[in-house]
Amino acid sequence: MNQNTLLGIMIPFAGTALGSAMVFFMRKEMNDRLQKLLLGFASGVMIAASVWSLLIPAIEMAEQKGGVSWFPPAVGFLFGMGFLLLLDTVTPHLHFTDEKPEGLPSHLKKTTMLVLAVTLHNIPEGMAVGVTFAGVLADNTAMTLAGAFALSAGIAIQNFPEGAIISMPLRGQGLSKGRAFLYGALSGIVEPAAALITILLTGLVVPLLPYLLSFAAGAMIYVVVEELIPEAQSGEHSNISTVGVAIGFVLMMILDVALG
Repeated sequence: MNQNTLLGIMIPFAGTALGSAMVFFMRKEMNDRLQKLLLGFASGVMIAASVWSLLIPAIEMAEQKGGVSWFPPAVGFLFGMGFLLLLDTVTPHLHFTDEKPEGLPSHLKKTTMLVLAVTLHNIPEGMAVGVTFAGVLADNTAMTLAGAFALSAGIAIQNFPEGAIISMPLRGQGLSKGRAFLYGALSGIVEPAAALITILLTGLVVPLLPYLLSFAAGAMIYVVVEELIPEAQSGEHSNISTVGVAIGFVLMMILDVALG
């Protein structure tokens, strides 16, 4: 694994950490309109990244290998959705807009379950970054180093508001600014870990790259549809989150097309 790859898989974590640091500069509670804008923005980035950075390269790889080009992306996508559905079902977690925890019953603290909710989001993002860099390392013509960095940068951009969205509610729960920042930042450490594991595994199973790319796409879309968009559309000011989706989608599309 070279220096470029290590840098690439750490960029999204840096976005989460910087976003979590906003707890030092903002009030205890985030403005509702801003919160919905950021949730929408994160959704738009993840949707665009799933299409341009993951599904389209997966289709191109499948075409290069011959056979039915849509089959590997379709299978991988459905397995990715199923994987996140399973994690969501068994992992105790709590969304900041809810009062009732999800997942298996547990005695975990509320703050711990808030962090676990964001950690679940970050797993597929880490996998997505890992599999794109794995494609570059495998010298796959459908994946470029610039494209991999574009995905990494896009996820880092959407992680910035996500870091703030987790650290601010933790501050509101009574945690000190330092602990709220630490927990928010640590929720993002799973991304480089998931990316590294994915790279190591993909190095052994290069023929499965189309499946793995679409698997990551399915997992990311699950997070968007199941959690981010419902949270962004709940209550008032839902139109603001729609604007956020448009901005995030277009920004990620431009990044991927321009750099990919």
